[in-house]
Amino acid sequence: MAQMQPFTLQEVKLTGGAFKNAQDVDLKYILALDPDKLLAPYLIDAGLPLKATRYGNWESSGLDGHIGGHYLSALAMMYASTGEPELQKRLDYMVAELARCQAKNGNGYVGGIPEGKVFWERIHKGDIDGSSFGLNNTWVPLYNIHKLFAGLRDAYAYAGNKQAKQVLVGLGDWFVDLIKPLSDDQIQQVLRTEHGGINETFADLYVLTNDKKYLETAQRISHRALLIPLLEKQDKLTGLHANTQIPKVIGFEKIASLTGKSDWSEAAVYFWQNVSQTRSVAFGGNSVREHFNPTTDFSQVLRSNQGPETCNSFNMLRLSKALFLDKNDVSYLDFYERTLYNHILSSQHPEKGGFVYFTPIRPNHYRVYSQPETSMWCCVGSGLENHTKYGELIYSHSDNDLFVNLFIPSTLDWKAKHIQLTQTTRFPYENQSDLTLKLTKPQQFSLQIRYPNWAENLTVLVNGKPQPIDGKPSSYVAISRKWKSGDTVTVRFTTATHLEYLPDGSNWAAFVHGPIVLAAKTSTADMKGLFADDSRMGHEAKGKLYPLTSAYALVGDPATYLTRLKPVDRLEFGLDSLTLQPFYEVHDARYQMYFQTFTKAAFNEQQARLKQQETESMALEANTVDKVNCGEQQPEVDHQYKGEKSESGYDDERFWRRTRSYIDYQLQNKGLAGKYLTIIALDNIDPKKVSFLINEKPAEILSAEGKTIRLKVGDNEVITLRIAAQNGQSTPRFNQIRLLTR
Repeated sequence: MAQMQPFTLQEVKLTGGAFKNAQDVDLKYILALDPDKLLAPYLIDAGLPLKATRYGNWESSGLDGHIGGHYLSALAMMYASTGEPELQKRLDYMVAELARCQAKNGNGYVGGIPEGKVFWERIHKGDIDGSSFGLNNTWVPLYNIHKLFAGLRDAYAYAGNKQAKQVLVGLGDWFVDLIKPLSDDQIQQVLRTEHGGINETFADLYVLTNDKKYLETAQRISHRALLIPLLEKQDKLTGLHANTQIPKVIGFEKIASLTGKSDWSEAAVYFWQNVSQTRSVAFGGNSVREHFNPTTDFSQVLRSNQGPETCNSFNMLRLSKALFLDKNDVSYLDFYERTLYNHILSSQHPEKGGFVYFTPIRPNHYRVYSQPETSMWCCVGSGLENHTKYGELIYSHSDNDLFVNLFIPSTLDWKAKHIQLTQTTRFPYENQSDLTLKLTKPQQFSLQIRYPNWAENLTVLVNGKPQPIDGKPSSYVAISRKWKSGDTVTVRFTTATHLEYLPDGSNWAAFVHGPIVLAAKTSTADMKGLFADDSRMGHEAKGKLYPLTSAYALVGDPATYLTRLKPVDRLEFGLDSLTLQPFYEVHDARYQMYFQTFTKAAFNEQQARLKQQETESMALEANTVDKVNCGEQQPEVDHQYKGEKSESGYDDERFWRRTRSYIDYQLQNKGLAGKYLTIIALDNIDPKKVSFLINEKPAEILSAEGKTIRLKVGDNEVITLRIAAQNGQSTPRFNQIRLLTR
């Protein structure tokens, strides 16, 4: 098959349906944001007068400027998709302001990172102390600046802003000079900290300029700790921060496409297969509390209110697209489509706007939505982009053939071939799509129609006449003929509902109809913080956790599980007292997506065991005022982690952090309800070899036994805990800190 090529966003327009609605809602959210507030961190860094006060939340607590980079990408892609003039006006204005900041800095640098000049100078000199998210006690600075690199690239690539290319090249040259004195070992040390897909953007710089120094830099800043196991087809992902890894792999694939490093490309394929087939839930998402869980145990994903993160799926779709175009393999589209409908589409409120960070699969829990003035999380940045580019893979082409990949109402204008196509469909509510061609003159080519893996069968009619089908699921059906203007093609297929079990082989399953994941609204009670405030953890659904034992379960003969579904309407099914519907339609409610399946005997035994576990777990949570999961990225960021000579890891399915100097955390003691801290480690804690300070005073130790120590806390709303090593010796591996009422 000839090489697959994408169409530009300008060539494809959405004409109706859920995706068009999501695009329209996103446009309103984009326009509700203030460019001057997003630019403020850059002006502060450059020493220029502010035009507006910067936003709060993550934009003024260490990740200052990251939304500005995402915003450039969103403006560029939404402008390409819609042609809305205000978007181009804002994009041009922001790029010009960034160019002004760059000129003021005088060395090519532009950024919003707090104390950025001091930070980068330390790196340039080789003064590097890093962990998974903190580099010299700065919150993911390379991740942050990667958003600006990507935003400038997109401003040029999608919207043709030439000044963006100039700023990008200047920024790239500054970075090349910054890391020039560093050894390869020092660069790999820097890359221990989350850095987004910065290797990909340097590969893109090479594409834009044909200057090999950028491609060499892209390879130099590719993280070997992830790459080497992938090259060896070794799964070392469990316990890693998930969204830290995915963008790196997009970079590996991009570099492979430019250098012919086929082993790097195969490493990307291995990663994609591992994550999509063994680490993803039914709606396409992955991770728990932002980290990859063991492939053999999804129990934490089921229990947590911090389920799969939307950023992960944003990046898995980018990787899927890259591999599809590179490999010409339609199976990448099966995962792409599943994730697009069920995670990405569901991650935005369809009326009020607002983006979702975590999508719990815990039965009877809910999601939280961002608001333009209060929420500046990573998933707001990627969320702004998600709904701007739905046209990117509906169609693709080779030199001569046209491929129909997704059944989404839209128009295509293939200007180079003078071919226009209109797709009319109500899929997934109807299993049919009608394609109408408009040509300036008759042309011979193949119209290649995707035969999805979920289709029970597929029929194609041309001008009402059935065509012979030579194809199977996860392939294309080719209709080759001399096409003329007005020709119509009708595609029909049959869909069915099946149960899809979690990859760990447990007895939890979701109902999936065709590519659509079904779920049931269960309640609207106690949805605390449904629309997020500006608090540090406003993106987490903190309402009451309902016991897993109270969730609806499928009990009895497995042959009856599917027959219990009673069709009510299109994609709507009764399941006893529940109503199942597409998950992307479920909003403003608690829901159930996964159901436990039991024989009658197993049900009674399991319920008793589960009830005991739940009772103990929920009693502990009720007694907890605040807690830190040591070594986990977001919990540590949320508790103002600082440290020196510190490292984190994952052993025996538990995270940890230790230090040869000190580590600090800040806990909130609301209402002074917390009376003591319990600190748990993976090793024995000897109070003679490690010291504990609370608000800068030696802590009173209430008890110390084995791997647990208990400290008394005073009457302070904010508790700062310092754990310090003695004589430079490493502390135990600390796993969790809880502030408890009793």
